[in-house]
Amino acid sequence: MNTIKKQFTCIDLFSGIGGFRLALSNLGGQCAGFSEIHNDAINTYCANFGENASLNLGDITQIKNLPPHDILTAGVPCQSWSIAGRNLGFDDDRGQLWNDTIYLLNQSRPKAFIFENVKGLADPRNQAPLSYILSRISKAGYFAKHFVLNSSDYGVPQDRVRVYIVGFLHEAWMQEFHLPIPQKSTLKLIDVLQDCGEKRPEKIGLGETMDLFGDALQSKRRYRKIDGMNDFFLFNDIRNGPTTIHSWDLIPTTERQQYICYLLLRNRRKRIYGKLDGNPLSLAHFQRLDNTIQQNELEKLVDLGILKKIDYSYAVKPHGHLLLDTHEQLVLQHVSAEEITLDTLKECRELKKTQLPLEKALSSLIAKNVLTCSEVRYEFRYTKISTGIEGINRVFLPKSEAFPTLVASDTNDFVALKNVDADNDHDYKQAFLDEIFHKKLFRKISKEEACLIQGFPRDFWLPESRSRWMKLVGNSVSVPVIQMLGQAIIDTGCFKDEQTDIISLARRAAG
Repeated sequence: MNTIKKQFTCIDLFSGIGGFRLALSNLGGQCAGFSEIHNDAINTYCANFGENASLNLGDITQIKNLPPHDILTAGVPCQSWSIAGRNLGFDDDRGQLWNDTIYLLNQSRPKAFIFENVKGLADPRNQAPLSYILSRISKAGYFAKHFVLNSSDYGVPQDRVRVYIVGFLHEAWMQEFHLPIPQKSTLKLIDVLQDCGEKRPEKIGLGETMDLFGDALQSKRRYRKIDGMNDFFLFNDIRNGPTTIHSWDLIPTTERQQYICYLLLRNRRKRIYGKLDGNPLSLAHFQRLDNTIQQNELEKLVDLGILKKIDYSYAVKPHGHLLLDTHEQLVLQHVSAEEITLDTLKECRELKKTQLPLEKALSSLIAKNVLTCSEVRYEFRYTKISTGIEGINRVFLPKSEAFPTLVASDTNDFVALKNVDADNDHDYKQAFLDEIFHKKLFRKISKEEACLIQGFPRDFWLPESRSRWMKLVGNSVSVPVIQMLGQAIIDTGCFKDEQTDIISLARRAAG
């Protein structure tokens, strides 16, 4: 597709570092203003676009009127709908920013808009909030559709699935809007790595990826297999697979110790051991599975740092007229047969909403002699998937098609500096350990690589501090995706002479 420059104006709310602006500027868009409240993002935005901070419209909740413009864009803060958040939706005050955004849409009446959010907004559990947002948009007089798209299908080597709501002031333009289908030929991870000696001979440039468009379907692929082998290695004790690295793979352990670990791995998610997705097991549980297992064997695995001991059940003692705080009283509401179990407490939504540490309330009740531990269980030391093992979650080989989603908080994901190959899964895993892990030939992505993975220029200016630039890049949008959406909006003809264009489209729809 040959991009034809069209002059139009745009405003980006929750602008961040300017991903929306960069994409629309590439299509001939002129910025009429932006709204951002975080100083780091404002300074980065102004530095890269040579803009004066006076163009910043400031806090969206304080804006009464927007300057005239053709496209309104907004990356509405996503915590209310993301899996990483508390999933409280509009119960969370941050979710109300959608109301402010739609208010300004209604007030300013642009010809089109693009809103972006995390994929969780389109999950079944958020059907009501999404329907509410679309209904509010409709009541504002706009015609809109939402799409779930993966950035890896539109020009960047990143598996970043997001919800995009695209809308128009006139229904005829919405009917003319068509997304390009996902493309197989995209920039690969190896093309953005700076110090990997294994470069792809058919390397694709960033500019070339934007010419590969054509009705979009959501990409179903996630991480892939290359020649039958996974293209990344997962450091995790609660999952298993041919390229999963466990704690017991990284330190000397006996076959017996590995057998006990796999026994816990295979049984911890069974409902007979508790209500959680993964439950610790007591010595009695282990012995029901294998009566030869002894407590000293479990204790040795604790000493090795593979397992940990957990106080799981608590007997409740008479507490009479002891003065208890609200959180302690809430814990004691879950007493059953004079006992409280950890799984019951962790499933309690009321306790989650207090945001107070459960451990603090339990420790306080134990100190007051209200609770006493009645059952100790054993669990893996590392049980949070995103944390991984010893600070490593995944290591991606250079031959990987895409890197995982960049997030504001950074991740424990790394890239290897070389590829490994083998004829079978066992040798493949061992080759990775020998040639990459033990030789420490892996690292986190660099600032320049993060820019390319999001579709920004390599030399896009960002602060030096990793935590700062990672937050800025992780909170941004993938530039090529917005550019694709912008081009599809232009192709509807909505920026031509408005009256003539609407009449033409209406006649076409009628016959």
